[in-house]
Amino acid sequence: MTRRAFVASSLAGVMSTTLPFPGAAEAATQKFSLRAAQGRTRLVPEPHSDTAAWCYNGKVPGPEIRIRQGERLQVEVTNDLAEETTVHWHGIRLPNAMDGVPHLTQVPIAPGDKFVYEFDAVDAGTFWYHPHQRSFEQVGRGLYGPLIVEEANPPRVDREVTWVLDDWRLTDDASISDDFGNAHDVSHAGRLGNTVTINGLVPETFEVASGERIRLRLINAANARIFALDFGDHTPRIIALDGQPVTPHDPPGGLVVLGPAMRADVILDCIGVPGAQSQLVDRAYRGNDFRVLDFTYADTALREATPDWPITLPVNPIPEPDLSSAQRHEVTFTGGMMGMMHDGRGIWFVNGKAAEGHVLDPFLTLKRDASHILEMTNATAFDHPIHLHGHSFRVISRNGAPTPHREWQDTVLMAPRERVEIAFVADNLGDWMFHCHILEHQAAGMMGVIRVARAPEEDKI
Repeated sequence: MTRRAFVASSLAGVMSTTLPFPGAAEAATQKFSLRAAQGRTRLVPEPHSDTAAWCYNGKVPGPEIRIRQGERLQVEVTNDLAEETTVHWHGIRLPNAMDGVPHLTQVPIAPGDKFVYEFDAVDAGTFWYHPHQRSFEQVGRGLYGPLIVEEANPPRVDREVTWVLDDWRLTDDASISDDFGNAHDVSHAGRLGNTVTINGLVPETFEVASGERIRLRLINAANARIFALDFGDHTPRIIALDGQPVTPHDPPGGLVVLGPAMRADVILDCIGVPGAQSQLVDRAYRGNDFRVLDFTYADTALREATPDWPITLPVNPIPEPDLSSAQRHEVTFTGGMMGMMHDGRGIWFVNGKAAEGHVLDPFLTLKRDASHILEMTNATAFDHPIHLHGHSFRVISRNGAPTPHREWQDTVLMAPRERVEIAFVADNLGDWMFHCHILEHQAAGMMGVIRVARAPEEDKI
């Protein structure tokens, strides 16, 4: 049996076709092309040289793909790397066959081959794309890009800006260190770099104007780095998390916190006077605060005061879980250095098992269209951003306390020893990856499959 036939037969009966969206059949199809290949990019300023990287369409990040909610997206991906690859559309609720997981949902794209991804954009929001094949190295070398799905009626702003944040482990000659997957990284906090970029460049300044209102779309594309952004004299208002609208609010503790793969949309009102400066500082790691960039104000104000335009986003068509009838499931994450010492087959574990590759027996099988609560415990000494494919979920509690905003997310950051409850309707048929998005942790075992299946009585109809 060929690999293609194996994948097709293994998915029989569990693949979904598409999620419904009103008017999707009549919507326009927006077509894009991506080419994954080696290239060069300038990450750090001169006198350093440019850097050999892996790029989409010759760029890091790859091109921003931007469509409108309800449109159909078609992307032809060409693989000009020397190894297999895929593209995963992170945070998008799409058909299982388009999810980009090697061997589980598709045969990987071989060197020189192409694959066409096609799906309806059912949700508006800030999403991104990246490989799921050896992602700890392919993402770490630069393969990622933003995917923006615009609302039909977005909030009024003066300017919209996308920032893709990343960090890189560079050597003295600005080359990417090739120590991917080393034992320390996979058993500790993951691959932390020494150089932070925004949109593929080490930033110095970001010019704004007094009275300006900016919608800032933040995407954390780093392998492992957590960002905790302090906007200094500014108070950003969070209006979406992981692409999904949330009640507008100030960031807790004044910091916009993004684990790997997480996103936040913020409204930034520029309250400084003409000619002023203010720093953006990252405070994620105790004792290692660093300046990201300076906000510099133009000499002329845009207006005397920032506007009071509405900022609440329209909701997306996500089914609301029924907490009173939801089935509960326990999920425990364990491992780290002790895992490596005691079990040579894995370092990180989901419910006591370490993944080896992407084709796994599901550790949970969920009835389609039923409500479910995952009671998750991080029984390790490290943070873990936990990501579920194919669905968004409500974060309903942390350590037994209800969350103030019951935010929809697809990746939830769990602190060491923290217990988090998430709830969702399992409405998307298929075998879906569920894993830590510290990519070294994923590669070393912290990954499983959740199957959404029809009820037995449905198959008799």
